[in-house]
Amino acid sequence: MAELTITKKNFESEVINSDIPVLLDFWASWCGPCRMLSPVISELAEDLAGKVKVGKVNVDEEPELAGAFQVSSIPMLAVMKDGKLVKTSVGYKPKAQIEALLK
Repeated sequence: MAELTITKKNFESEVINSDIPVLLDFWASWCGPCRMLSPVISELAEDLAGKVKVGKVNVDEEPELAGAFQVSSIPMLAVMKDGKLVKTSVGYKPKAQIEALLK
C-alpha cells in the first residue's frame, strides 16, 4: 500500500479511527532531510502494508495538524495507536530505526 496523504479532512477517518497503527511523516517539499527520508517511508509502506498505515502530512499545506502535533522541526515521525500518539522521532532515521519505533 502506498502512503496516504493525510489532511485535516481525512485525519479522523484515516488516523484516529484506524484499526492498525499509523506512522505519520511530517514533511515539506523544501526540506532536504525530508526528501532523503521519503524513499525509506515508501519502502516501509510497501513492507508493512496491512500491518501499519503510513501517512504523509505536508506541514506547509496542513499547518493545523502540524501545530496539533507540536511539530517544530522536520522531518518528524509520529506513531499513532488506537487514536493516541505513542512515539515521535525528529530528523532523518535509517529504516531499521523507524521499524524499531513501530515495535
